[in-house]
Amino acid sequence: MKLSKPQWLRVKLGVLLLSATAIAQTTGVPPGFTPIFNGKDTKGWHVSRSNHHGHDPNFYVKDGVLFAAERPYGQGGILLTDKKYHNFELSLEVNPDSECDGGIFLRSTETGSGYQVDMTPRGGNPPVLALMGEDMPFTRGEDKAPRHSSTGVWKMHNWNTLRIRMVGDAPRVTVWLNDTMLYDIQQPRNDLIGDETDGMIALQLHWTAFPKAAGFIGQMWSPDSVHRFRNIAIKELP
Repeated sequence: MKLSKPQWLRVKLGVLLLSATAIAQTTGVPPGFTPIFNGKDTKGWHVSRSNHHGHDPNFYVKDGVLFAAERPYGQGGILLTDKKYHNFELSLEVNPDSECDGGIFLRSTETGSGYQVDMTPRGGNPPVLALMGEDMPFTRGEDKAPRHSSTGVWKMHNWNTLRIRMVGDAPRVTVWLNDTMLYDIQQPRNDLIGDETDGMIALQLHWTAFPKAAGFIGQMWSPDSVHRFRNIAIKELP
């Protein structure tokens, strides 16, 4: 049966949509999300030269994975999206080495001021994934809303899926780990400097306060360790 041009266009569009959905499902990017990391390089991202963690971090891409490592050891840094976001859902897969302090910044400024979901496995324990901000050093889910612990949900030394939703000028932040909601927090006010309500997504390597060799408890990053990220995608919301 010969299709008319409108019918042919509808079929072609349907095939394209099915193909895009299939690709999204096989690559770990949820349907409806737009990748912001291309799996090849850091195009669309840039290193901050004005934050306090360090100005020369080693962010590099290999086999579709974005690695974050200190360079030189003791110095950290942040990698930011070129684009700013207001209301959004962020989806990404993470696999950080233990004893490495890092996080995912939300609505970040160029200098790294913003909200943060902390991502630091320590002592063989999973990261708490606490929500942090400028005036609320540790706003944990259990303080503000019912919380599901990351223990038993986090997969040690393996890939974990994080989904983070942020909506509102005084934001409501919801965090899921491997499809389990950890917390859903409504902030009473905007916590950002200068009342900014838009900002960049950023990946943080914390500077190393005390090298591991020195034997201090305050060590922030183990030598030769990395954080790993892949399938970073975002869905902008009204």
